[in-house]
Amino acid sequence: MLFKNKMSRTLRIGILFVVLFFPSFLLAQSFTTVYERSGGKQSGTYAQLIDGYQKLVSHYPSLQMQEIGNTDANLPLHVVYYSSDRSFSIDKWKQLNKVILLVNNGIHPGESDGIDASFMLLRDAAMGKITIPTNVIIAVIPVFNIGGMMNRGSFSRANQNGPEAYGFRGSAQNLDLNRDFIKMDARETRSLVSFFHRLDPDIFIDNHVSNGADYQHIMTLLSTHYKKQGDVMGTYLKDHLQPAIFASMEQKGYTMSPYVNHWGHTPDKGWMQFYDPPRFTSGFVPLFRTYAFVPETHMLKPYQQRVSATYALLLSFIQYASQHAADILSARQKELEWMLAQREWVLDWKVDTTQHSTIPFMGYEAAYKPSEVSGKPRLYYDRSKPYTRMVPYYNTFVPTQKVTVPQYYVLPQGWQKVVHRLRINGVIMQPLQRDTTLTVTVYRILNYETVKKPYEGHYLHSNVTYQTENSTLTFRKGDWLIPTQQKAKRYLLETLEPHAPDAFFAWNFFDAVLQQKEYFSDYVFEDEAAAYLKSHPAVLDALNKKRKSDTSFANNSAAQLDFVYRNSPYLEPEYMRYPVFRID
Repeated sequence: MLFKNKMSRTLRIGILFVVLFFPSFLLAQSFTTVYERSGGKQSGTYAQLIDGYQKLVSHYPSLQMQEIGNTDANLPLHVVYYSSDRSFSIDKWKQLNKVILLVNNGIHPGESDGIDASFMLLRDAAMGKITIPTNVIIAVIPVFNIGGMMNRGSFSRANQNGPEAYGFRGSAQNLDLNRDFIKMDARETRSLVSFFHRLDPDIFIDNHVSNGADYQHIMTLLSTHYKKQGDVMGTYLKDHLQPAIFASMEQKGYTMSPYVNHWGHTPDKGWMQFYDPPRFTSGFVPLFRTYAFVPETHMLKPYQQRVSATYALLLSFIQYASQHAADILSARQKELEWMLAQREWVLDWKVDTTQHSTIPFMGYEAAYKPSEVSGKPRLYYDRSKPYTRMVPYYNTFVPTQKVTVPQYYVLPQGWQKVVHRLRINGVIMQPLQRDTTLTVTVYRILNYETVKKPYEGHYLHSNVTYQTENSTLTFRKGDWLIPTQQKAKRYLLETLEPHAPDAFFAWNFFDAVLQQKEYFSDYVFEDEAAAYLKSHPAVLDALNKKRKSDTSFANNSAAQLDFVYRNSPYLEPEYMRYPVFRID
């Protein structure tokens, strides 16, 4: 009888255990990812990813999933928030001085490390397996390039060690979306940029996988150059934020290196810091005083190692953001004040090759052997010969172009593609209330170079030369007056100045002014040109001087007639006149 009672009691306890704990076990199992179930060899599909997030947020009130715009794949772009106090008001987060981290995944969907790491991080935070401090908000884009993720295969990343299947780099328009943040050709880019301005994150992390040399580091980190990040924020980045992240990862067992940006030689010779103009995410978000980081795991490392390193790095950023929230927020505010006070701005930079620092690098010895394909010498890295060396790192940047800051830009209303992009970026613009005559500074384009092949759907211009002139022009009611004293000041300078490397001019938004719309008939204009020269001796004098200095010109009647035309009022004023005007 005593034995029977003991058995009954044991059975009751067992039943109670099953009732209390088995549902939790089943719930945990239901949120196990394709990545985990495959032992770190696979990554899920787009449908599996979104389904997993939908189930996750339905169970945990600390998570919220929102649609933030459309994409060229005609599927919604999502963001998933983690907020420990279950509050999901951006305004409230700002009022409480919480630090906001925006994590972007799958801009190149074949580089899926962040997609899996971010899901597991949010899941583990919601389940209480890891602690996200209350003063930190996490916003995760599950996958940015949805069209690319759905274009699934196993071969486009020819040198990558897993996962077994993954997405493609090109978007639904076959664009590389990490070149789209000024031109904004893709709907998903416009959606993300609009959301970025609503969220106004303090730190932006764009997860990637790198191609290139073989080395020991699982993770490298690209951050925008501290000079380009800004005066106050750049100093804080260089002296505090970046060194602390490297130290934190070291403690977690991941010795990092700056992004290995080497070309034409092996990395033991050192390399230049990557230069990221605003077309890249890491060059774009600093225009609006957000810290930008691009984690780059190493393509040849097993997928499981890469995902684990990405998970660890996200935790390092979260921990630092919590501990130094006041410093991060203060630096951003002081940067705004510093930026607004500037009367001159640097538009372009270059690496100073006469200066370098030295950094520790964990590589493998490089050597050459005969190629089995061509029989010619080929490079290989010998993993049986690892090394740690100090290598040169060229990370001193100097300005190459500067511009004085105007009080206003004036943009005629007809340039709607530019107006649309300014609006998405929150630019304050004032429509003229009536036809208005203004004295403005005009850029006259003299020359430029254009690439011979299309680049991301455009024919980029560079090396722009110009002259400026003061003109009194009449603008129409509805034309846009754009003050530079606003939060978008830096964005305006780097997109509206025609010689900036990623200006709208470079991306062909103003190409129509580069084509002459009217001309003349030679036999008719001959008499008009002769009469014009008689009444304008200065033009005649210039013509004679050019004849004397240029024999070819002197023997070319058509060229001389064209010279008169171009120095007369018959030449349309819009030709080669940059259609954004400055009020200085």
